[in-house]
Amino acid sequence: MGMRQSNIVVLASGGGSNFQAIHDACENGTIPGRVVLVVASSPQAGILERAARAGIPTRVAAKSDDPLEIVQGYDVDIVALAGYMRLIPSHMVAAFADRMLNVHPSLLPAFGGKGMYGMRVHEAVVNHGVKVTGATIHLVDSAYDTGPIVLQEAIRIHSHETSADVSARVLEIEHRIYPQAIKLLAEHRLRRDGRRVHILPNPTP
Repeated sequence: MGMRQSNIVVLASGGGSNFQAIHDACENGTIPGRVVLVVASSPQAGILERAARAGIPTRVAAKSDDPLEIVQGYDVDIVALAGYMRLIPSHMVAAFADRMLNVHPSLLPAFGGKGMYGMRVHEAVVNHGVKVTGATIHLVDSAYDTGPIVLQEAIRIHSHETSADVSARVLEIEHRIYPQAIKLLAEHRLRRDGRRVHILPNPTP
């Protein structure tokens, strides 16, 4: 008997390229799960079109809406934030404790926090002159970008690179490691010990 498929909901505010990477990893069997709902913070979010093409139900969350109420009824196992611009309410964080992931385009805790998202992060990284950056997947807590780190991958920054160059390279990392983190969560291979997240070995079949 195989492992039960995890039901995944993706919350996003933008174009949804990370959603696409997650959905593709579900479709090709990398992630033992499926995206059952996409929630966007704006009716203009490009992710809605991607989700519709994939035949996945969508909802638009107004600022006054409770995202926990929106996802109820979908038997959700994992929540994946993919460029979702709003702080998740604490009661939803509690409901999905250690089952909600976020992606951030820097090596946290550097260049994170309120107002640090998208190209703003890469501009700050380049302007600061740091030599390495990357992407972080972390569990979600009640503040911006402070939850326990699950996966990180770094790249070297070359002195001639622009923020757009860095953004493109970091996005490639995001598309690779976000599905990996969701796969680990779906396989029950993440164990949090305080701020440290341990990755458990793959059980032999």
